[in-house]
Parts: sequence; structure tokens; C-alpha cells
Amino acid sequence: MPKVKQLTISCDNCPGSLARVASILAEAKVNILALNATAAGAMGYIQFVVDNGAKAKKALEHEGYSCFEEIVLHITLPNVPGALARFAKKMAAKNINIGACYQTTVKGSRNATVVLAVSNLESAALIR
Repeated sequence: MPKVKQLTISCDNCPGSLARVASILAEAKVNILALNATAAGAMGYIQFVVDNGAKAKKALEHEGYSCFEEIVLHITLPNVPGALARFAKKMAAKNINIGACYQTTVKGSRNATVVLAVSNLESAALIR
């Protein structure tokens, strides 16, 4: 399973924050492969996997954002009921904790993409 770098930044929870970050990446010619944005009170948090982590980090830091880097799994599962449950059960059976997870697909697609931050990356990468 592919291990990739995920960047996490904090930003203001206000209109335009995501647009600003996405524009910075677009201007740097960095493509977003996966994204999760959440908010808690006045703060927003954006986690993303991109095609060029170093370039993204440099562009964001140049604009005043600090980036937290983490290696995560970026996997493809079948887009069918129960696929995520089966995979998560395999992780649990190996005593691997899933600290964060986000998934997306398009209706009618055969596959879903999942990003997982896990407690034991090496063991998790071997699960099929």
C-alpha cells in the first residue's frame, strides 16, 4: 500500500480560508490528491495529500502557514458496501489504531480512495 506524506495546516475558520490555501497550491502547480478540512471554533484545520509535498510545504510556508508532516497510507478500496469495514477489521486484528481517516469516491465509481493515519505504518502497509 502506498505510503505518502500528508500535510496539515491550521487556518482561520472564516469564509475564504480554503480558497486561499487552494490558490497557493494552484499557483505553485501542486495538485491536491486528497483533502480533509475541519473546524473547531475560530480555528480551521486542513489535511491534504498532494503530488509534490516539498513544493506544497515551501509555498505554504512562504505565505505564513506552518505545516505538520506525517506519513500516512493512501489506498484504494472497492466502492462497495462493507469494504472499509473489512479493511478496518483487519487493522484492528493486528492491533493497529486508526487515528484519522478520510475517504472519497464518485457515485458509480468502482473504487474509493482512503487516507489513513495509523499507529503502526509498516504493519498497516502490509494488510491487503
